[in-house]
Amino acid sequence: MTAAPPAGAASKVNWPVFTISAAIIVAFTAWAAAAPGPAYEVLEGAFTWISGTLGWYFILTAAIVVIFVLIVAFSRSGRVKLGPDHSKPRFNLFTWTAMLFAAGIGVDLMFFAVVGPATNLRVGPGAAEGTLQAAEEAALWTMFHYGIPGWAMYALMGMAFGLFAYRYHLPLSIRSALLPIIGRRARGATGDVIETTAVIGTVFGIATSLGIGVVFLSFGIGWVFDVEAGTGTQVALIILAAVVVTFSTVSGVDRGIRRLSELNVLVAILLMLYVLISGQTVQLLNALVKNFGDFVARFPGMLTETFAYDTSEAWLDEGWVEWWTIFFWAWWMAWAPFVGLFLARISRGRTLRQFIIGVLVVPFGFIAVWISIFGNATVSRIRGGDTDFADQAEDFEGSGYFALMAEYPGATFIIGVSVLVGLLFYVTSADSGALVLANFTSKTRDTTSDGPPWLRIVWSFIIGGLTLVMLLLDGIYTLQMGTVIVGLPLSIILYLLMAGVWRALRLENYAADSHQFTLSSALSERIVASGEGVRGQWRRRLARHMHYPTEAEVTEFMNTVAAPAIEEVAAELDSQGAEVRCSRGTVPGTEIPHMDLHVYFGDQPEFKYQAYPIAHSVPSFAPRLRPRDEICYQVEIFSATGSLGHDIFGYTREQIITDVIDAYERHLAVLTMNEEAGSPVTMEVGEVPDQWDHDRTRPGETSRPTEGDS
Repeated sequence: MTAAPPAGAASKVNWPVFTISAAIIVAFTAWAAAAPGPAYEVLEGAFTWISGTLGWYFILTAAIVVIFVLIVAFSRSGRVKLGPDHSKPRFNLFTWTAMLFAAGIGVDLMFFAVVGPATNLRVGPGAAEGTLQAAEEAALWTMFHYGIPGWAMYALMGMAFGLFAYRYHLPLSIRSALLPIIGRRARGATGDVIETTAVIGTVFGIATSLGIGVVFLSFGIGWVFDVEAGTGTQVALIILAAVVVTFSTVSGVDRGIRRLSELNVLVAILLMLYVLISGQTVQLLNALVKNFGDFVARFPGMLTETFAYDTSEAWLDEGWVEWWTIFFWAWWMAWAPFVGLFLARISRGRTLRQFIIGVLVVPFGFIAVWISIFGNATVSRIRGGDTDFADQAEDFEGSGYFALMAEYPGATFIIGVSVLVGLLFYVTSADSGALVLANFTSKTRDTTSDGPPWLRIVWSFIIGGLTLVMLLLDGIYTLQMGTVIVGLPLSIILYLLMAGVWRALRLENYAADSHQFTLSSALSERIVASGEGVRGQWRRRLARHMHYPTEAEVTEFMNTVAAPAIEEVAAELDSQGAEVRCSRGTVPGTEIPHMDLHVYFGDQPEFKYQAYPIAHSVPSFAPRLRPRDEICYQVEIFSATGSLGHDIFGYTREQIITDVIDAYERHLAVLTMNEEAGSPVTMEVGEVPDQWDHDRTRPGETSRPTEGDS
């Protein structure tokens, strides 16, 4: 078995994916810069056809994704872990929740929390302009567009990344999740095509967010410094993003930038509280409660609302569905690989149920509060008769947020802080986006490795060039059109991921059922084996629970009992024609041996039975025969998906052989159930580890670092 690469080591470039995706983006950018008129016409034509003809498809896809992740969360599959069975979360609940919380904030939220409700008040669905109903629904529709459907797409992508990388030992990539449905083709040209599509979609998604940030910040900087903010400011901001990525890459200050981003989240929360406290506090709180109630009551209908029976030509001509609902669903799809990768990395060791509920509830909870406060403050001011502000609030040039903040006490200071917060969100998004794209266009060697540093720099300039050219065509509207266009192929990837995850979870369900199907066989073996000496077995069994073995005792047990027993089973399997590999190893940092048995079944999941000694602190409830600060060991049994949860120290040779056969029978039951199914799952897995300490907290440690925490 080859040694694992050092954690965090740079991966090799996946040249087909990088070359093709970069060439397509660069070629499109060059064409749009050289022939802006024809480029805009093509974009507009494609956007009009896709949104007008396939709008129902985007809405249906969002609904299906929501239903899918909820089924996974609340079915028995929700107990499956994003990692081995024995793995524990790398972050405690509070820290993990805080990281999910931070994932919901960005400069685009500052922009759309004002623009969205203002637009909905005038041309929102189902109510006449400026009416009470329109006011009640203005912030509600923006909450919906920033809400559960999008986070369900993130949860799906994160689930696919985490399940196949951390549980099935495959690369942290989209193609890994395709193995259950297209098999080995996922490793070849088919996988390259799918990942190239995902990369192009992610580039457009990031470019859209950066474009919104550029427009927003350009206006804010002009406001603060009382200068006219035009193309020059926008170009400077785009160059700034590329410079920040380059600097963080070559100087190694990535961790500092991340810490600055975390501080930025706190400042953003203070801004929100300032608007709440210094404004119409009671009215905003009343509106917040009503918005949440309306969202819960109306969510199912909103999720599938296509406005099929709206016959108002004037309203349909506004293109509200196309420019809002369909754009947002395509935008979420474009961002799903980016955010899904982050969510998977911070959620290793959590069950699918914990992961999905956390992703759906925590970020949306904050987003809903932010939109309700800023959105209803916007609506109240417009309904108060401020027509100039109404025009600014709807403006996609970024003036609405700053016009709103200008009416609060200490406006100059608050606007300055807002610009700083938005700027930090902007540059950290650019830095993270370049890192993720470098990973997507690399052949990751393990789940901690990142793409080569130079690749991050290249992607930062490619994104910057695309963002600038698209803004010059027709501002944010052009970016919206491009996002909807690339959203169409990205939606197909979501369906493929759902199929891949579902088929993988079928095998997990078979594994759970196998215990029931093999129970009678296991019990009958024990009944036949019972005979002389049974009356004394209870004493040996009790002794196992009263004794906490030392390193020397475990070493002797492995050498004289466990290893010979497992080798005997391996020899018998080999003599009967099975493809077997049996090997000994040493637990890192000790002289204690471990024993590993593998049986291979072609393209079906392999059988693994590994006896691996694990160090523990002597528990506080142990008899006072050993000091509490000493280390004891358990000989745990591991399958390909982690610890089976039992300790075999003290077993006799015959008991160990029986335990191996029990596990083997359960594995055969899984393969049998899979083969008898209507469409058997054929899934390769990565190289199963033979050392498991990285998923555990060693005695004396309180936590362990997560991947990418450097």
